[in-house]
Amino acid sequence: MTSAERPASMMVNVGLGIVFAAGIVFTAYMLMNSWGGASWVFSSAVSVVVCVLALLRERQPALFAGAGVAVTAIAVLVSLVAGHALPQEPAPITALAMAVLIGSALRTLPIRPAVTIALGGVVVVIGAWIDGQAAVTYLATAGLAAALVLGPLLRTRDHDPRAAGTAPRSSWSGSPQR
Repeated sequence: MTSAERPASMMVNVGLGIVFAAGIVFTAYMLMNSWGGASWVFSSAVSVVVCVLALLRERQPALFAGAGVAVTAIAVLVSLVAGHALPQEPAPITALAMAVLIGSALRTLPIRPAVTIALGGVVVVIGAWIDGQAAVTYLATAGLAAALVLGPLLRTRDHDPRAAGTAPRSSWSGSPQR
């Protein structure tokens, strides 16, 4: 990453952090009002962990992306086993954070680990569909689809020399011919 890209990356992470924090608080509030009790604790804890991993994804991309997908998979499994005792996972913000991790992995990692992480995300979403059709299932599917499309597109753009702008010109390239 060049020094010119760092401020942009930092601003993206600040924006994501704000969206993640607002989403976690909103989801917890909605779960408190609809499910009652401590139903919001598990979902909020999972969201916090996966969101933090998404915000730190540039430090250890493969490790954090794999960990985020694994935490989300465990949450979906716990949700499946608990039945109606817990809200269905992944929560909307968890699904968004997982999509960020998968898209980032597809953009930056070597092909094999990137595809492995993406397949893990597909398994997570399939698990959510097995748990039942709900709004969170559709959101997780849409987030995964966006990650599976945008990650490779951004990877292609990053590796395309034409995307970087025009080639540098030497001082002699514009001189008149004699």
